[in-house]
Amino acid sequence: MDRTDLRILAILQQDSSLPVAEIASRVNLSQTPCWRRIQKLEAQGIIERRVALVDPKAIGLGISVFVEIEAPDHTPDWLGAFADAVAAMPEVMEVYRMAGEIDYLLRVAVGSMADYDDFYRRLIARVPLKNVTSRFAMERVKHTTAYPLGDDGTRA
Repeated sequence: MDRTDLRILAILQQDSSLPVAEIASRVNLSQTPCWRRIQKLEAQGIIERRVALVDPKAIGLGISVFVEIEAPDHTPDWLGAFADAVAAMPEVMEVYRMAGEIDYLLRVAVGSMADYDDFYRRLIARVPLKNVTSRFAMERVKHTTAYPLGDDGTRA
């Protein structure tokens, strides 16, 4: 991946709906070579998919909850059951296996405390957990999906 590829990625992370001609112009390429680079980045899995970012408040899911999970054990059976449980719960936006005092960190999107209580009850019914700590976000200060590549396509 060269500097031009990084510049293309930086542009696409800001607005993937731009026409190829616009992207090509911004990176000083003609349309066909730019399109080929984008196709190659997709084929290599560097570009995983193109999506629309939705305002959670606008769709009634304005409460973000960070859920810290301590596992009762670390057997393959438990790990599989936990992974299946969180994968099946649409409120779970992200799951991270952590180092340190907690084993997993979930980001959950809900519309109300009652919705979170329903989520919590379904989660603990599906898989045994040692400890669950919920932290409710008061305000989203920064949010981005763009990785830092720099405006000129270089890594920041």
